[in-house]
Amino acid sequence: MATSAASSAAATLQDVAHAAEEFVDQLNTTEQGQEEQEEGDDADKEKSMEARKKKLELLRKKMATQANRASVIEESAKAKVTAREAARMERQRKLAETLRQKADAEDRGEDIERQKNWEYTIEENDEWEKKQARKARRADFSFNDDADAARRKYKKDLDAIKPDLETYNRQKEIAMGLAPGTLSKSGAASGSSAVTHFDPSGGASSSLVPSSLQQQLAAENLYRDANTLLYADSKPSEEAIDKVISKINKDVDKKKKFSRKRQNEDEGDVTYINERNRVFNKKIARYYDKYTAEIRASFERGTAL
Repeated sequence: MATSAASSAAATLQDVAHAAEEFVDQLNTTEQGQEEQEEGDDADKEKSMEARKKKLELLRKKMATQANRASVIEESAKAKVTAREAARMERQRKLAETLRQKADAEDRGEDIERQKNWEYTIEENDEWEKKQARKARRADFSFNDDADAARRKYKKDLDAIKPDLETYNRQKEIAMGLAPGTLSKSGAASGSSAVTHFDPSGGASSSLVPSSLQQQLAAENLYRDANTLLYADSKPSEEAIDKVISKINKDVDKKKKFSRKRQNEDEGDVTYINERNRVFNKKIARYYDKYTAEIRASFERGTAL
């Protein structure tokens, strides 16, 4: 009896010990699971934060790309408004103003051409008619060689030359023995007969023949012929030298700007294989460039989606 009771007590103690161990193991397992769950939650939170950061960075990059694209489109639009485009718009504005004035004049029953002519003086009208006549005479209607081109250039240069009448009248006063200021004041403006019809070799009037050595030298210097011994003694003034230099610089600049290439062709990549293909591409670009500008800009920058 005692032995069986002791054995049952020992078995009960063992069962209790096993149950206690199992309970402790369950507690440990539960704690480990909670810790692992908390660690997993923290990891998920970190992952979600990283994903949000990446998404925010992508959004910022996308916004920057859109801003850059908008600025590029705006710059290209501004670049298209060149000096030639501005001149064309100015011509259109003047044409619209002329048409508006013409319509207003027709409403009032007035002649627009007569109204315009009121703004000009008789001298300006005569000068304009001379200019038109000179332009008609110099019109190019035939084949020209280098000699014709040189002659036309010479005629244009003559139009730009303005003679120094004041210096010429002072030299003439000395040669004619007149008082200083006689020709430069009255003769230059009125064109007196003494100025326009003076003949140094005539000797018709004693007042026109030089009476002193200074007047004789001045007359020989002003009116040189085949028998004169004066040569290579002309010393131009500083103003005359500056005028020649400015004319040469102007011709050089004009020659640099001259080009046989069409001015309305934009510089850029060669997208054609011959002249016919260039014209075709230009026609296509005229109608479809405004729709494909963004796509082409994306391909050029390498940001095409």
